[in-house]
Order: sequence, then structure tokens, then C-alpha cells
Amino acid sequence: MQLAVIGTGYVGLVAGAGFAEFGNDIACVDVSEAKIEMLKRGQVPIYEPGLEELIAKNVRDGRLQFSTDVGSAIRGAEVVFIAVGTPSAEDGSADLSAVYAVAETIGKTLEGYKVVATKSTVPVGTADRIRAIISSQTEHPFGVASNPEFLKEGDAVNDFMKPDRVIIGSDDARAKEVLRHLYNPFVRTSDRIHLMDPRSAELSKYAANCMLATRISFMNDLAVLAEKLGADIELVRKATGADPRIGPKFLFPGPGFGGSCFPKDLSALLYTARERGHELSIVEAAQRINARQKHLLGEKILAHFAGAGSAAPPVEAQAEGGTRGPLAGRTIAIWGLSFKPRTDDIRESPALTLIDDLLAAGATVQAHDPQAMPGVRAIYGGRVMMSDGMYGAVEGADALVLVTEWHEYRRPDFKRLHRIMNTPALFDGRNMWEPDELRGLGFSYQSIGRP
Repeated sequence: MQLAVIGTGYVGLVAGAGFAEFGNDIACVDVSEAKIEMLKRGQVPIYEPGLEELIAKNVRDGRLQFSTDVGSAIRGAEVVFIAVGTPSAEDGSADLSAVYAVAETIGKTLEGYKVVATKSTVPVGTADRIRAIISSQTEHPFGVASNPEFLKEGDAVNDFMKPDRVIIGSDDARAKEVLRHLYNPFVRTSDRIHLMDPRSAELSKYAANCMLATRISFMNDLAVLAEKLGADIELVRKATGADPRIGPKFLFPGPGFGGSCFPKDLSALLYTARERGHELSIVEAAQRINARQKHLLGEKILAHFAGAGSAAPPVEAQAEGGTRGPLAGRTIAIWGLSFKPRTDDIRESPALTLIDDLLAAGATVQAHDPQAMPGVRAIYGGRVMMSDGMYGAVEGADALVLVTEWHEYRRPDFKRLHRIMNTPALFDGRNMWEPDELRGLGFSYQSIGRP
């Protein structure tokens, strides 16, 4: 099939390359000339395992092209996918200006029947608005569908090529059939295509992400209580996840969730609920707990060096003292800056909150990450020292904080760490390391939700 993908961000690039791999001819288009020129040179603007190779293969085989000519791509396509960004506005709503601009362009360009499918995460009712915008610009027939993506950063290529479900939401029977035909090769061994109306499809995307975020926040909230009670959250997690009605996924305690999806989608769904006069109390709690959890590691570090135990006030409450704060003269090393492993995405990353808290308390911050250092350097400049090597970031540090569980951080040389650190204090934000082992090596060790 001839497909056009409007937007060459994370979703657009994965979808374009994935569809091309299954034999379709894809035109990926973007208004950014710089981004398109980069892609034409074979440079992928994001880090996602396997994506660069997949793009290169399908460009070489002639099935994937990049262009700024949106009109030409639309005219040549049977299906047009909208995959532009929908960032959070100041009031928490989703900014749909790019989506609506694309819809207007489609309406002005439309020739013959086409399916217009939204890949971007959009609030309930967006498909209706897209249909109205296109209809105001053309008399040609078309179908509108909601086709949300369910891609995990770090494993997006595999998720796209082997989807656990495909959601197609449309009131147009022809559009449903076209999209079912497109996706059939992806689900040959088991029919995992779910057909529904567009509003249900749009809500399904938010429901999934908010449910996962709620599981994370619940376990993080419980981890704080576990510490106060002297219980071990890791044992609690395993016992709880062993219940087949619950399962083990998304029950790992940590420093809070981040990324481009969960924070934005919680805010957007809460905004939608408020517009309809409904209070989503559970989603509100998940958001509130996550905001608090992002300060937890900073509070632990401050309490450790203040010698005040858990009674230390929150880091943000002590930030008014300027650079001569309670951590002045201390060097804190951070391992992991991206919001999760196997991505360079630092949007809403817990590491950024930790850096802000440490700098506000007067600390010197040294950091390492396999992929995300350029993005953090662009934000902080020389205020955060970046190291090309993971051990270089720890040299002379008073404490090391594990924020993102990249593989190389899971079993480091602890004896080497002990030698090169100024004071051997470890703060394990992912409960990756063994407390007894590290305390036996002479480290002061703290994690999340463990005695």
C-alpha cells in the first residue's frame, strides 16, 4: 500500500520504517527541513535500538522516503497517518494545533477516497474534529480513524513489528477494512485487531497509560510506607505480583516515572475529565505521588549528609539558600539521565528533578549516561559535569546515585568504586544492588522501600 506518515518524531519514524519493512511504500514527511535533510543523510535524530538499521534498510530498498512536500505525500497515499506531537499546554490539556493544521492541509489536498488515521495520542473527540476540519475543505470522500500507538521506548521496533494489540476506531466501515488489511500481516498468528468507534479507541490509549502509571505510583507510595514500617518492598512486590490477577509488571519501585507519554497523558485525561465535570481521583493521586517521588532521592541524600535521618526537610524547601546550601562542598555522581534505559529521551526524567534539587542545595554534580548526556548538557551547560566513562563520573564523589538502570550499571566493580570515591555512599534508585553485599564492602547504602 501507499502510505504517508505526517511527522518524523518518535512515533512517525517507527511507524514509517515498520510499515515499510512489511512491503509498503512510505513517504515520511515533516515541515522541518533540517530534520528531513538529516534523515536523508542516514542520521536518525533519536536513539531507539534497531531503528537506524531498519530505516537504512528500507531506504536502500526504495520503500521509505523522506520529504517536506506534505501535499505530494498526501496525494500519493491510500492512508495518511497523523503522527505529529501533542504536547501538554499550560493548563494540562493536549496541544492539538499541529494535528488540526495537518487535517486542514489534508482537506485542501484530498483527491479521491483516503483514510486519515491518527497515530498521535489525542483526547476523546479529536477524530470528530478532524472529520469536520477536512469536510470544510473538500467534497471528496474520506474516512477518519483513530489508530493509537502502543510503543515502549527502548523496545519500540519490536512492539510495532509484533503488536500485542492493534486498535482501529472508526465509524467508517471502509476505513476499518483498509486498516485491517494493512495490519493483517502483523498479526497472522493471532487476530489481535480490535475494531471499535473512534471515541472508544481514543480513550483506550489514555486508559492504558494511566493504568500503568497508577501501578507505578501505587508501588512507589507503598515503598515509602514500607521503609517506615521496616518492611522490604522487594519482597512485597514479588508476593503481590505472584497473584495472577495482578501480575508482576509495572510494580517496580523507583524515583518516579517520566518520558513523553505517562506525565502528558495523565494531565490530558484529567483535563478532559474536568471539562466534563468528573473527578478522576485515582489518576490525580497517581500524578501527585509521582511528583513527590521524584524528590525522594534528593531528600535521602540531604538527610544522609545532614545526619538527620528521615526527619530532614524536603530538598525543595531548602533551596532558597542559593549555592551555599546544605550540600555545598559535596560532589554527587549520577548514573543514568534518560527516563528509562535504551533511550536518549530525558523528557520528565526523574534525573532532572534530582539534578535541580542537588544544584539548589549547593552540590557539585557529575553524571554519566550511555545516550542522554547531550540532551542534559543542552539544559545545564557547565553546571553539570559530564563524563565519557561511568567510573570517571564517580571519581572523587561523596555519593553515587543510580537513577536509570542501564545494563552497564547493574553489576559494576564495587571495589573500584570504593577506591575512587571520596566517601563511599550509594543511593540505589532502582533497587538493583544487594544491600548486605555493599554494606559488607564498607559502603553506606540506601535504596527505595528496603530496610
